[in-house]
Amino acid sequence: MLSKILLLEDDILLGETLSDLFEDEGYDVVHVTNGQDALDKTFKEKFDLYILDINVPLLSGTQLLKELRDSEDNTPAIFLTSHKTKEMLSEGFLCGCDDYITKPFDNDELIFRISAILRRVKKPSLHNVGKLKNDTEHKQIFYDGDLVELSKKEYELLTLLMSYVNKNLTKEMILAELWSCEDGGSDGAIRVYINRLKHLFPELDIQNVRGIGYKLVL
Repeated sequence: MLSKILLLEDDILLGETLSDLFEDEGYDVVHVTNGQDALDKTFKEKFDLYILDINVPLLSGTQLLKELRDSEDNTPAIFLTSHKTKEMLSEGFLCGCDDYITKPFDNDELIFRISAILRRVKKPSLHNVGKLKNDTEHKQIFYDGDLVELSKKEYELLTLLMSYVNKNLTKEMILAELWSCEDGGSDGAIRVYINRLKHLFPELDIQNVRGIGYKLVL
């Protein structure tokens, strides 16, 4: 699966140039031009990396990252900005960025830094969320150390909920990930599997989010 990058850059030409550069390197890119659109995208889609300009309309890059970190979104983030002062550099790292690159920059260096961050945060085969452990290599779920027998769809749905822990998971996202057009997924089918997971894991807080979907809360 391609690593997915959210690019926040209000300079349309530069944004398109960077999008082409990243796509040539094999990344999936979503480009937005203001901070509010970027924030909205993080609620609807899951990204592997944020690349953020700072001086953008509606919500600055630093304000955006502060909000994401306050909501426990730890997705790696790189500031790509014309700011060169030590004060802004300090603020960038204090609000939770993983790297800070000033414009103008060398394209090759930018790609090297992106690759290094994505390698560092690559998910291990054993993914833990609270008492849940997901052995992704063997597609098995353990709860508090005990193996729980799940069907293929139950495993896939719980894995998806774990990936979006404490964040809303829309019905559309579940259908897109778990069912092909031929399978005929539906809201009713999702409810059936959600209820099965609630029965299998009574201690888990799987919440219905009215009009949106579901959320695994820790």
